[in-house]
Amino acid sequence: MSFTVANKQEVIAEYRLQEGDTGSPDVQVAILTARINMLTEHLKTHAKDHHSRRGLLLMVGRRRRLLDYVKRKDDKRYQALIGRLGVRR
Repeated sequence: MSFTVANKQEVIAEYRLQEGDTGSPDVQVAILTARINMLTEHLKTHAKDHHSRRGLLLMVGRRRRLLDYVKRKDDKRYQALIGRLGVRR
């Protein structure tokens, strides 16, 4: 299963900070987390798919940088975001 436009719209609606918000760090982290979770499931069945594994590692790094940015700007928002997403640090 791929990450469709409908899936993306659901994630955006859940994590946006205000109406029309599609690019805030919170939304970007939530979208990356959803994609990472889907790709992790894919790699459980296709263990030798190294091209997808590299993409996964790039997404994890991008999410980490965005989370570091959110933590620098507002620690309470960071804690709330990782709590909602179930991401550990």
